[in-house]
Amino acid sequence: MNLSPLDWAIIVMYFLFSAAIAVYYSRRAGKDTSEFFLSGRNLPWWIAGTTMVATTFAADTPLAITELVAKNGIAGNWLWWNMLFGGMLTVFFFARFWRRAGILTDVEFAEIRYSGKPAAFLRGFRAVYLGLFMNIIIMGWVNLAMVKILTVMFPKLTFFGLNTVSIIGFHFEPQLLIVGIIMLIVAIYSSLAGLWGVSISDAFQFVMAMTGTIVLAVIAVNIPQIGGISGLKAQLPEWVFHFRPVIGSATESSGNILSLSLAAFIAYIGIQWWASWYPGAEPGGGGYVAQRMMSAKNEKHSLLATLWFIIAHYAIRPWPWILVALVSLVLYPDLSTADKGAGFVMVMRDYLPTGLLGLLLAAFLAAYMSTISTQLNWGTSYIINDFYRRFVRPGAEEHYYVRASRITTLGLMILSLFVTAKLDRISDAWSFILEGSAGIGLVLILRWFWWRINAWTEISAMLAPFILYPFIKPYVDFPYTLFYLVAWSTLIWLIVTFVTPPTEEATLLAFYRRIHPGGRLWKPIAAKLPDVAGDRGYRRLFVDWIAGCIMVFFSLFGIGKLILGEPLTALGFLIIAALGGVVIYRHLSKIGWETVTD
Repeated sequence: MNLSPLDWAIIVMYFLFSAAIAVYYSRRAGKDTSEFFLSGRNLPWWIAGTTMVATTFAADTPLAITELVAKNGIAGNWLWWNMLFGGMLTVFFFARFWRRAGILTDVEFAEIRYSGKPAAFLRGFRAVYLGLFMNIIIMGWVNLAMVKILTVMFPKLTFFGLNTVSIIGFHFEPQLLIVGIIMLIVAIYSSLAGLWGVSISDAFQFVMAMTGTIVLAVIAVNIPQIGGISGLKAQLPEWVFHFRPVIGSATESSGNILSLSLAAFIAYIGIQWWASWYPGAEPGGGGYVAQRMMSAKNEKHSLLATLWFIIAHYAIRPWPWILVALVSLVLYPDLSTADKGAGFVMVMRDYLPTGLLGLLLAAFLAAYMSTISTQLNWGTSYIINDFYRRFVRPGAEEHYYVRASRITTLGLMILSLFVTAKLDRISDAWSFILEGSAGIGLVLILRWFWWRINAWTEISAMLAPFILYPFIKPYVDFPYTLFYLVAWSTLIWLIVTFVTPPTEEATLLAFYRRIHPGGRLWKPIAAKLPDVAGDRGYRRLFVDWIAGCIMVFFSLFGIGKLILGEPLTALGFLIIAALGGVVIYRHLSKIGWETVTD
């Protein structure tokens, strides 16, 4: 396939604009590590929230959604929609805590909440485990998706006439080498611009990516072979358009719609979202989401940024992907299950006119680059701030750490490419991450609210699943493994908590004075700090959490019904969503933000 000069011009203009942003913010990012990793803690909510959404819009996301829809219809998206419950919990219970903490990374939290060598070990271990090992795996599967896109778009691509390039035993296909060049560009602008430049680039890239996918969805639905929404519905079985999964055994009338046993439904809806750690959906917040919350102007902006992220992530963004996925089922019915995700890219390739094809390719590049730039900046923050600065080279000047951060950014990029060269499948990685972290989620939540949680609690919760996992995995499939792993891990960390000494009182007092979370589980510490007013109003926040979930879910369904030509049903859903929004607005107005200031 050949791109026209106009298509290439659009792609080149996109790269030039991204480079201009990096150059513009490079001097500001070079001031110190706070500017480099947290934008000087001065991001407005709409930029902080948008950069969260942009990061979770990777090149692999539309392809993954297409596979889910092909297998289980629209209802298949409940495999990730369930994470809304945890995300909304972060909005109302944790966003202000992260901003209030005043730390550079969420891993640094270990040494303001816990004490002694266990706290130092936890911080260093999590920095290397998440910032290096987990991070390059995540970037590896994002790279794989971009390789898949390029393979579909340019199946005969060679690299200077070569079909494969070997480097120290690693074999690189031409598409992966092209991804490597793109990634090098990302690494350079990420290392120059810091979080300010990354965030502004993310906002631009998100708008571009959403515009592109919306344009693609409109064109795809209206091509002659489809004939609009009515034609699409006429050519696909009814079960494809169901929004809710079937609970219990599948019936003949349900077709291939996502059918969950009652146990699986409980595992997804009742356990997974609070019990397991997953990138971008950590219980209590964490990772690059926490980084954005900590970079916001103040606690109000932190909360609003996270709320906007949840609304955009779950209610707005999925529908263009879902529509193109449905169209691909009609246009390419013979694709194998493993190749269904490629149907999304094939719609682009086969039906977009000149100019728009370049725009969509630039949009995919934008989605890819926004994710990679965040992963590089976030992972580097762990390695430099929480490992190198803390244990290897403490006390150096800020300019030194900024230089080290830029070198580390490039190093992470190179490592991720070598990992990508060895990856064949990524589908099992998602379930493995959820299983390998089963049980730690409750610790990540309770460490804010219960003084007795200590460093050994968190360490044991991290290690416990891996002790049981090899014994049950051969006999139990995901998500049923969660029942065993969460129960086992919870038992282990509870025992460890009560047989190990608590965190030193001085550390607990300092933490409470800084965060002042309030609540009954902090009473022994709060009683020794009568001058510190702990947070109140948790019942109201619990109501806001429920209202927020209702608002986003019913917005999601309302928008979907409106698109699918059911306006009356859509109106009913949107009215309920609006009522949820009114509840939240009234409660936040009553707060008056007296506890969410700088």
